[in-house]
Amino acid sequence: MIKRITSVQDGPSAIGPYSLAVVAEGKFLFVSGMTPMDPATGKMSDGPVARQTQLVLDNMRKVVESAGATLADVVSCRVFLAQLTEKNFAEMNGVYKEFFKDPYPARTTVGAQLMNMAVEIECVVRLPA
Repeated sequence: MIKRITSVQDGPSAIGPYSLAVVAEGKFLFVSGMTPMDPATGKMSDGPVARQTQLVLDNMRKVVESAGATLADVVSCRVFLAQLTEKNFAEMNGVYKEFFKDPYPARTTVGAQLMNMAVEIECVVRLPA
């Protein structure tokens, strides 16, 4: 059985033809790339990488929690940075460590051509039994 999540209370909503997240067989949650959109205003943040990362991970946390899990259940993340520099990587990492604790999820960080944002992050979650 597949369950699709298209919006969450006080959180992001899908702004195109996609789901925020999909629950597969009740075991895994696949979360689409979260963006630095402020759910209260619907506007994309144009702030520094650290602020954008905080918004992205706040949005991700809300989606993950709406499925009955926590960020401790995240098994893998993919981070996309518009400009993959040491400074941006360090800013993103500093905020990332506030949301994820050791043992950390598996993670890949890549440079990507992003539209109107500096950071986008997607994840896979193992749902609690």
